[in-house]
Amino acid sequence: MDDWLIDDERLSRERRSVLPSEGFFYPDSYRETEKESEAARALTDAETAVIADTDADGLACVALVREAHSEAALVPSGPHELRQSIAWAVEYLSAGATVFVCDLCPDGADDVADVARLTDRATVRWFDHHQWDDHLAETVRAAGVDLTVGDSDEVCTADVALAQLDTQFPDRFEQLARVTRDHDLWIKADERSDDLADFAMWADPEEYVATVREHGVDFPPEVESFLAEKRVEKDALIEKAVERAQLREVNGWTVGVTYGRCSQNEVAEALRQQGADASVVVKPAGSASIRGSETFERAHEVATQVNGGGHPRAAGCKPDVYDDMLDYAHHWTTQGAVAKQAIVDAFRMLSRDDAVDDPETGQ
Repeated sequence: MDDWLIDDERLSRERRSVLPSEGFFYPDSYRETEKESEAARALTDAETAVIADTDADGLACVALVREAHSEAALVPSGPHELRQSIAWAVEYLSAGATVFVCDLCPDGADDVADVARLTDRATVRWFDHHQWDDHLAETVRAAGVDLTVGDSDEVCTADVALAQLDTQFPDRFEQLARVTRDHDLWIKADERSDDLADFAMWADPEEYVATVREHGVDFPPEVESFLAEKRVEKDALIEKAVERAQLREVNGWTVGVTYGRCSQNEVAEALRQQGADASVVVKPAGSASIRGSETFERAHEVATQVNGGGHPRAAGCKPDVYDDMLDYAHHWTTQGAVAKQAIVDAFRMLSRDDAVDDPETGQ
């Protein structure tokens, strides 16, 4: 395949908004080989390591661990990469190391299949604030992990790390945790939380960690300029996703449903202002974000039905509806029709005494 076919720079904004980024078109095996090589380099001879999600909350935890333990190797991870990240730590870390797992919640027993092997080699502390299955939490603790899970309605994982790490942190780290919480719990009371979220998404994880360690949430001018430039494209993609959205009455809730490569939080906020109790943003790569509100705090219940999980007001998933590239081609040309329907059906499966039918389907 010619490189120019997936080159974002040559695509119109309309086409960029309905297609995944060029990284999607590289095989998982290629990306996994690259990630393993990076993990091996980082973990070999490391005394402290952090396996963390690469959003603002996970990377804030990395900054806190490095402040408390000097340098710590970072293994970037995600909800669907957790088992592999743990396996790499088992393979490449020296015996006697300390491992922190941050802002990651296992979806099932397979995700923590190697955790006992890891505790045989290292001291393992796990900080999180997601909705944990009680059996999985007990499995992890029984393997020897020091697990602390905060209340997902009250704290982010950075709050948990700040409280659990035995260190007197400078004030900027307490402020970092507070503003990260403002974004991660979708409180939206501090405008700087959008800066944290955007910079974490667009910057290299190491650059993000170094910046917040030095500056906290008050970014230097060069970072502000970088964010302003990137937001031109971001705002345009948000606008296109909002334009595509439909409001559907599902099981007594108004659900905004849309598709596109975009920033899901801002899209969800726009749909909330249009009257949505909850929002579904299906992405070109196949995943989806589910956002709730004060009138819908069951996003994680929806997500768990479609291969995902998360918080009452913020969750993610990837419906199991893609068997081959033809399914993805259909996904792009129909703007996520099959994935949308799978998630809408998950809303419909929630029990509710005052449920009403979806006028579009009659069900």
